[in-house]
Amino acid sequence: MKTLHDWLAHCEQLHPQAIDMGLERVRSVAQRMGLAVPCPVITVAGTNGKGSTVAMLESILRAAGYRTGVYTSPHLVDFEERMRIDGAPASADQFVPGMEAVEQARAPGGGLEAVSLTYFEFTTLAILWVLAHSGLDVVILEVGLGGRLDAVNILDADCAVISSIDLDHMELLGRDREAIGHEKAGIMRAGRPVVVSDPVPPASVLAHAQAVGADLWRVGVDFVTEGDPQQWGWSGRGRRYSGLAYPALRGANQLVNAAGVLAALAALRAQLPVTAQAVRSGLATVQLPGRFQILPGQPALVLDVAHNGHAAAALAANLDAMGYFPTTHAVFGAMADKDLALIWARLHPLVEHWYFTDLPTPRAASGAALQAQWLAFKDALTARAGLSSQVFSTPSEALAAALAAADPADRIVVFGSFYTVGGILQQGIPPRAASHLAP
Repeated sequence: MKTLHDWLAHCEQLHPQAIDMGLERVRSVAQRMGLAVPCPVITVAGTNGKGSTVAMLESILRAAGYRTGVYTSPHLVDFEERMRIDGAPASADQFVPGMEAVEQARAPGGGLEAVSLTYFEFTTLAILWVLAHSGLDVVILEVGLGGRLDAVNILDADCAVISSIDLDHMELLGRDREAIGHEKAGIMRAGRPVVVSDPVPPASVLAHAQAVGADLWRVGVDFVTEGDPQQWGWSGRGRRYSGLAYPALRGANQLVNAAGVLAALAALRAQLPVTAQAVRSGLATVQLPGRFQILPGQPALVLDVAHNGHAAAALAANLDAMGYFPTTHAVFGAMADKDLALIWARLHPLVEHWYFTDLPTPRAASGAALQAQWLAFKDALTARAGLSSQVFSTPSEALAAALAAADPADRIVVFGSFYTVGGILQQGIPPRAASHLAP
């Protein structure tokens, strides 16, 4: 019998393109499989904030006693992270029956033509099959790319959530927010709720909601938040929560995500009733690695998968709110298609020393290429004293150099691609010992 590792290697060989947008192939295989999820489905799209939104939905629904299934992508360290059942990553063996079901439907023989699937399409179908056969009360799906043509969109969401919309993957989704918004709006369904938690959504999103007859829940219109430094409240469409603690996930942007989560739960309350205590407990205990994750110790270590301009702006604001650090060191690796100038414009004022790293994927920019572009960006600005940069082969090597150079009171930020943060977490949380604390 093939292992999960065997199946993933098989998936990588099936299709000539790593990304091939469209639903015809994946839908045809799903129909052959008879794929159907017998419980409410929540689908989450957005440029940033998807993972946090999914995590908060999962945490609250589990606190309410529901058996949850979650699909997210990409993963940080292990493929098994992509599927969670009752809050725990699935074991490798749990994926295998789904892989077998997809292969049997994809290439069944008997005169039926075999269907070529991408790695993402094949594994998505396998995970959906496992979730459909796991006796769940609710399934939460994170869109991988866009929305309209993403493989998870073969399922009709009982509730859709669209978090932030900004410029990313423009070669596939469009050159501006209107085009990208149209792609993300494709997860909407007629007569069903769609929560838009972007405070200034593109007109294309609102127009699509009207065109398909979706039940639009819009932040600032259908639900609002208020608060002070100690607590916050939410109200919308006959539901109100007051005196809430801020989400356990750090960062000012998490309140916007939490507001969308409460709107989705309010919209689904007839199917999935949730108590105020479950909301409080779920928000207080939610966890999600790599999203402004601050690890205790000296020097301070921050992990964040910010890999586009919008996410970099949020990261910069969150770093600024941390208070004073004498020096900030940044370990950074990214895909070659990112608008690096936008990222550096946000982080340049906060970072003194850069550690650029190669990443283990052909889609990534090399550390040397990142450094060259940073030098050109830096030289075009007013000079700042004391800036430096180095290049490394792996994120772990880059972090080791940053740790060697940093003083105990300094701060190290590891950010960029999932591969960057995942490369640090691969061996577990890295040990840190400030020099003056060493025996």
